[in-house]
Amino acid sequence: MIPLKPDIAKLEHLARIIRLDIIQMVGVGQRGHLGGSCSIADVVTALYFSKMRHDPGNPSWPDRDRFLLSKGHAALVQYAALAECGYFSKEELKSTKRYGSILQGHPDLKSTPGVEANTGSLGQGLSIASGIAAGLRIDGRGSRVYCVIGDGELAEGQIWEAAMAASHFKLDNLVAILDYNGLQATGPVAQRFNTNPVPEKWRAFGWHVQEIDGHDMSAILRALDDADAVKGKPKMILARTVKGSGIPFAENKVEFHNGLLDAGQFETACALLIADPDDAKGKGGN
Repeated sequence: MIPLKPDIAKLEHLARIIRLDIIQMVGVGQRGHLGGSCSIADVVTALYFSKMRHDPGNPSWPDRDRFLLSKGHAALVQYAALAECGYFSKEELKSTKRYGSILQGHPDLKSTPGVEANTGSLGQGLSIASGIAAGLRIDGRGSRVYCVIGDGELAEGQIWEAAMAASHFKLDNLVAILDYNGLQATGPVAQRFNTNPVPEKWRAFGWHVQEIDGHDMSAILRALDDADAVKGKPKMILARTVKGSGIPFAENKVEFHNGLLDAGQFETACALLIADPDDAKGKGGN
């Protein structure tokens, strides 16, 4: 899949479909990481459907761009994007987190086509992404590596070890994107483990830093393109987002970090996100 000229309206529509997929994977009466999956849905849509070079028919294509979800508990958003791209049938989404499914609670590269690394042990994804970026450069490939990390995840020391290493080795084929929604599992990040000021820290570690609205599709695409022009250092895009974005009753609510939907909430969320009748196919709360 070679990137095409972006159609902003189409990308925004796809982001809404991905949120609908997320809601349907969570379903009724079972917990799922709704908040942090929806907060990064616009960024993930921009990457998979506009920016990254990848081939659903050949997931191991050597010259593909790589995507790693360091905040692996938000796997629902990646599964939705992979299904919409055609890495596997959307029917598979109904089996998410079930025993024997190819879609487990955290990304598993041995089970899921299109997943580049097992992630979710927080802090490790950026180290893996840095290693992949270094390997691609050694091999002389022009591929880029994109790694989404959570703002609560910044409390992990390994993030900063990776930040130093990526800067030292001038990994300019690495782009990290921070899901800067301000909430982690048990409350506001600033109250649980205050890592502010975040932009200044990344600049001090030698990264090129951009700050954007993580729900503005045009701004996301501009930031990704601008990152391409920066040479000699890794890039950080601080995407200011809203936890649970697109689901009004879940927005900025910490209880939806790993939320449980009742039947009414499920139906309300689906109704809000369905843009046309075709989007409702398969609706059933699995």
